[in-house]
Amino acid sequence: MSKILVVYHSKSGNTEKMAIAVGEGIKKKGVEADVKKVSDVNVDDIPKYDGMIVGSPNYFGSMAAEIKSFFDVSVKHFKKLEWKVGAAFSSTGMQGGGGELTIIDILKALMVHGFIVKGEPSAGHFGPAGIGAPDEKILKECRLLGEKTAELLLKVNRG
Repeated sequence: MSKILVVYHSKSGNTEKMAIAVGEGIKKKGVEADVKKVSDVNVDDIPKYDGMIVGSPNYFGSMAAEIKSFFDVSVKHFKKLEWKVGAAFSSTGMQGGGGELTIIDILKALMVHGFIVKGEPSAGHFGPAGIGAPDEKILKECRLLGEKTAELLLKVNRG
């Protein structure tokens, strides 16, 4: 069965709530989802997954240090993760506070590894960027992100 890792960092619980919703969307499409805090993930487990969705709070317009460190260590798998699917989401304190920049930061790291990412024309184009505690609109976007990433994975696997 296809499997996607949802890895996130969360201090306030906002990014965690978003991660759980992303996992729900993945499962809705019949793909297995492992939703884990970055502190509970060994970077050597990444190759075991068909895809990875990464969530981080916005810290100064960038991903949290814990997520950045995870990507820094993942360089040991450079050129071994190509053709996996990926996506990103973020939580931030205010509109215009850097949530989209955080998502782009994560997407850049995924793309350097060769992950395939999909834009979204009907919601947050780069990925959901929640402001404060995620409301139902953002949780719906998170579920959609999970669903669409799972759909992409299934299309890629069909070859």
